[in-house]
Amino acid sequence: MDVLFPDSYEVSRARFLRDVEPLGAKWKSSRLEAHPLKNFPDLSIDWLWAEPTNTKNLIIVSTGQHGIEGYVGSAMLKIFIDEFATRLNTADTGILLVHALNPWGMKHGRKVNENGVDLNRNFILHQNFDPSINPDFSKLRGFLAPAYPVPSFAVENLKFIARIIRAIMQHGTSSVSTAALLGQYVSSKAMYYGGERYEEQTILMISLMHEALKNYENILHLDVHSGYGPRYQMSITTVPAEPRTSKELAAVFNYPLVLKSEGTEFYETNGDMCEYLYELRDLEYPKRHVFATTLEFGTYGASLLQRIHSLRTMIFESQLYWYGATQKAAEEKIRHEFRELYFPQEAAWCQKALADCRQALAGILSAHNILAV
Repeated sequence: MDVLFPDSYEVSRARFLRDVEPLGAKWKSSRLEAHPLKNFPDLSIDWLWAEPTNTKNLIIVSTGQHGIEGYVGSAMLKIFIDEFATRLNTADTGILLVHALNPWGMKHGRKVNENGVDLNRNFILHQNFDPSINPDFSKLRGFLAPAYPVPSFAVENLKFIARIIRAIMQHGTSSVSTAALLGQYVSSKAMYYGGERYEEQTILMISLMHEALKNYENILHLDVHSGYGPRYQMSITTVPAEPRTSKELAAVFNYPLVLKSEGTEFYETNGDMCEYLYELRDLEYPKRHVFATTLEFGTYGASLLQRIHSLRTMIFESQLYWYGATQKAAEEKIRHEFRELYFPQEAAWCQKALADCRQALAGILSAHNILAV
């Protein structure tokens, strides 16, 4: 395991607070702020504003929206701080670095927050949380959210295989994928639950977005995630609101894998944070320029069987959290698989992820002409 990847929320936070301190001297003004969670005051979202004299450009780097993914995000944030932040033109480019948007999930090894909400399904414009948005989930709820303790891992796996074969035969692969991934607003005890209202973390991030759009002409937002896509190739993933095609962006960024979260390129989501930034810009700050994207570090792989494996891991982890397991071995197996899905321990994976991050950051920042010569 590379030393850039922390092994706990506490280690990651302490490093972030230490690493950003020297950056303050490089910008006209800076401030380090923290938001302790209301019900867990020992856990906090931390961020650094470093502001230039001419507020023309702003780079936002956010991590840990999906808690357990914050470990990979922490490593990539450190690369940005150590290798790219000091190369920015500090006269007209500022930075907003957000560490652990979901500190509870990062601390406890879960993807969702303390209320069972997937924060990347919670950014709904006007808080229109419509339970009917994903009818495929309602059809497949019994498959996607088993409501009983996990027996032996082998027994539950056989049940899963039988259920997914039946689900695909009855509803088709596309409907199963949509049911699982789009986001649902029905059950907090099922994966990708988007909630009923804005979560505490969402409210904070929206306030930061407002401040960014109010004060800067150009906003570049990089949100770090892990878990989906080819195992050894990070993907730059844009939202449907981005006007340029994936092929155009790949050429501009000199990066081999750029995808858009629509059609056949990448799965669609409802309540996506990057999509929300575009919507907020269009609604209240139409003269601002925005580019918001996800750096998505794949883990299991992108084939159908690997995606089914990922789905099984997600279902089992949620089932374990809410209903427990009758055998300790099953619990340990599920926790191990869930960690590997979002924070692989293989040295080769870690090294390739770091290399992909460096290549993507260099390409994106160069394309936006915000690196000092």
